[in-house]
Amino acid sequence: MFGTADRRSGVRATGMAVAAAALALAAAGCSDSDTSPSDAASKAASVASSAASRGADAVASATAEASRKLDEIKGGVDAKGDVKLGDVRSDDGRATVQVTVDNGQSSSKSYVVQVAFRDKGGNLLDTVVVSVDDVGAGTSKKATARSNRSLDGDVSADVARALRH
Repeated sequence: MFGTADRRSGVRATGMAVAAAALALAAAGCSDSDTSPSDAASKAASVASSAASRGADAVASATAEASRKLDEIKGGVDAKGDVKLGDVRSDDGRATVQVTVDNGQSSSKSYVVQVAFRDKGGNLLDTVVVSVDDVGAGTSKKATARSNRSLDGDVSADVARALRH
C-alpha cells in the first residue's frame, strides 16, 4: 500500500538501468563501438546504485531534520506514553496517521511528536514531526502526521519520540 516515492523511483531507475544495460549489451554485440558489454553493464549498475542511494539520502535527511526540530525543544519531558497513533491511511499517495495526545498534567502543555513510517520489515521509510499545541489539562487533542513523500506497500507508524513542554 505504501513505500517511498524515492524507493519507487529507485526501483524504476534500477529497472531502467537494467533495460539500458541489456540494450547496451545487445548494441555492443551488433556495433563497431569501443564500448564493451561489460563497460555498458558497469555503467548501468552505477546508475542503479546512485538511484538507490538517493532514496536512502532522503530518509536520512528527514531523520536529521526531525531530530533537529526535537533538539530545539528546551526543557522538554519524554511524553511517548501520552501519545497514541491511529491507523495509517493514504492521502494522495502520502501516508497519514492520526496522532492523539492525552495531557494528564494539571496545566496546559504542548507536545512535539516524531512519527516514523516503516515498511512491513521494520525499515524506516520516512519520519515527520508534528506539533500539538495547547493541550488543556486533563484533555486530549488530535493532529495528523503526513509523510514527506509518497509511500506505498504495507506501511505502519510508530512514535519515535515525543516531548511535552
